[in-house]
Amino acid sequence: MIDSLKILAAQINPIVGDLSGNANKIQAIWDDNDLDCDLIVFPEMCFTGYPLEDLVLRPAFIEDVRKALEAFCIQNKDKQSAILIGAPIVKDEVLFNAGILIEKGVMRFVLKHDLPNYGVFDEVRIFAKGPLPDVTEFRGHKLGIMICWDFWSPEVAAHLKAQGAEYLIVPNGSTYENTKYARRLIEARKRTAETGLPLLYMNLVGGHDELVFDGASFMMSAKGEIACQLKAFEEDVQMAAMQSPVIDYPDEDVSIYMACILGLRDYVHKSGFQDVLLGLSGGIDSALTAVMAVDALGREHVHAVLLPSTFTSDESNHDALTLIDNLNISHAVIPIKYAMTAYEGMITGLKGLAHENMQARVRGAVLMSLSNQSGALLLSTGNKSEIAVGYSTLYGDMCGAFNPLKDLYKTRVYALSRLRNHYKPSIAMGQSGLLIPENIITRAPSAELRENQTDQDSLPPYDVLDQILTLMIEGEVSVDDITQCGFEREMVSHIYKLLHRAEYKRRQSCPGVNITTKSFGGRSRRYPIVNRY
Repeated sequence: MIDSLKILAAQINPIVGDLSGNANKIQAIWDDNDLDCDLIVFPEMCFTGYPLEDLVLRPAFIEDVRKALEAFCIQNKDKQSAILIGAPIVKDEVLFNAGILIEKGVMRFVLKHDLPNYGVFDEVRIFAKGPLPDVTEFRGHKLGIMICWDFWSPEVAAHLKAQGAEYLIVPNGSTYENTKYARRLIEARKRTAETGLPLLYMNLVGGHDELVFDGASFMMSAKGEIACQLKAFEEDVQMAAMQSPVIDYPDEDVSIYMACILGLRDYVHKSGFQDVLLGLSGGIDSALTAVMAVDALGREHVHAVLLPSTFTSDESNHDALTLIDNLNISHAVIPIKYAMTAYEGMITGLKGLAHENMQARVRGAVLMSLSNQSGALLLSTGNKSEIAVGYSTLYGDMCGAFNPLKDLYKTRVYALSRLRNHYKPSIAMGQSGLLIPENIITRAPSAELRENQTDQDSLPPYDVLDQILTLMIEGEVSVDDITQCGFEREMVSHIYKLLHRAEYKRRQSCPGVNITTKSFGGRSRRYPIVNRY
């Protein structure tokens, strides 16, 4: 706290492009807290939602943002407090990412200086780089406002300190990754140590397409101690006070699970839907997807479909029905044998991989038809390990509008399944207790597309496969260097070929929640489809 200056931290979940909805959300918080504080700090780009991508290049959109901001200022010209929000603005015919301090109907702008151009961020392409920001004079104090990426190097903070800043305020749109929170704290402690100033890190929360913003905003003292911590994966409003109770950030598996259900919830709701459906096989992937869907949307909005074939075991059917009972969700059973008989009659000699893939495609066609008929979004259930090596069928099990497991390796799917059976996260809407039958977790994984099939017929055990894939994908480690880690060269080379051969499939897959630094979405990992390296 700067002497008597009262700052309120408002961590919100905006919707990209919903100017009136976002303005109303900001307005409600301002109305409720106007007399209790001097300044309310909101996250980066909260007025428009973030990231805007090419939407921000549409002149009509930018003009509507300008008009909405002006109307918002006029509407609040008699407020006693001020707010700091974020939006794109045009200055001298140049487009900037801006922080906007609104007080007594007047807007003052701080322009983002450093623009991220890595992974999921592409701001160099759409925004101009602002100058090094000057301090913002506010009610007798000097605020050092630096927007998101300006925080990640010492230059901007040092410049603000040299200008006499008393307090660093960092509006953010920082996406969730499973190691990101720890990196934020490291950088925050560097900035406070370098400047000797307290720091307020104000982050967005919520899902947008494949991205999840985890919130977890915090205030850090000049000594590098967390003085105030807002909730992770939830909207939250708190006074940025030195003596506030500190909320621990969830551990890695819990944070990943919460990111998956928040990302799924917001994708469904922000797209204007309420219900989802999925194919339930009795396997671990569809089981965890069903549990996540219930946690994200509530059991009444989740519908399961069993699609047994002649190769589906009684054990799988029993496990799937047990899970349905545990979750108390609606379901249907639609055997695919009649459709397969028709295809076998139409295509002479249908066998082998073609026969296996046809089963997946029959299931995909049925599920897509049910989705069209009911209006429920279809969830895909493939995990990152399978997607990486191409063990998925185009127009079959890859059908769907969204996949909450898309960036989860198979070993992580097992870990989260065990976690959920004994722990219910705070944002989950499902019930507590053992939900996924133990047999689903312990039995050998199988697609059940032929007699006695298991995944390990053609793949190494998942604990080995996932280590190799993590090195290749997140680490960009070469085959030679992975071999030096003790893995067999022939196996590593085979996995490398599978990974790159399956790129064309991944380009056609549905979106899913980003968890790692190199997800298979359209943002953070970009490889050519035709690639002979």
